[in-house]
Amino acid sequence: MTDDRLKRNVNANRESRASQDLSRQPAHEVMANSAERKRAFRNEWQQEALPTPPEIPGYHLCYLSTTNQYDPIHKRIGMGYIPVKAEEVPGFEHLKVKSGEYEGFVSVNEMLLFKLPMEIYQDAMVQMHHEAPMEEQEKVAQQQEQLLNARDSNGKNLGMVEGDGMKFDMSRQAPLFE
Repeated sequence: MTDDRLKRNVNANRESRASQDLSRQPAHEVMANSAERKRAFRNEWQQEALPTPPEIPGYHLCYLSTTNQYDPIHKRIGMGYIPVKAEEVPGFEHLKVKSGEYEGFVSVNEMLLFKLPMEIYQDAMVQMHHEAPMEEQEKVAQQQEQLLNARDSNGKNLGMVEGDGMKFDMSRQAPLFE
């Protein structure tokens, strides 16, 4: 007994490859546009683990780790951070968490994308990059002053300044913004 599927049918109407090519989408509709292609090439060579999201006006975006015991997500949420839904960032739908506690949010491995209102972000930056360093500078200036004024039990100076000493007056604070 022979299988009909194995028999060659000379009357079969087969399509040629050329006719199949005509029915396919044009290459310019399938391929990424020039900007997307450039970004993909740049990202390929930079070996970035986290994709750069598009800006959301009025917010600073950052990735937060769900596994950091010393800086947990719930602490950041209490500070004003808001998890970003995949619908908020075009092109990031494929990074949406499918189930669990963070379902619907943008995630890459254990990192979640969060947004922080710009006002809170600016306050945090002033604190971390201006006020905290100025406080440290003040502590160093106080230590310097104590060392220069330190005396032994006979009243003799323990500290000595050689040459011009420190030309930078650490007690003078520079204005925040000029």
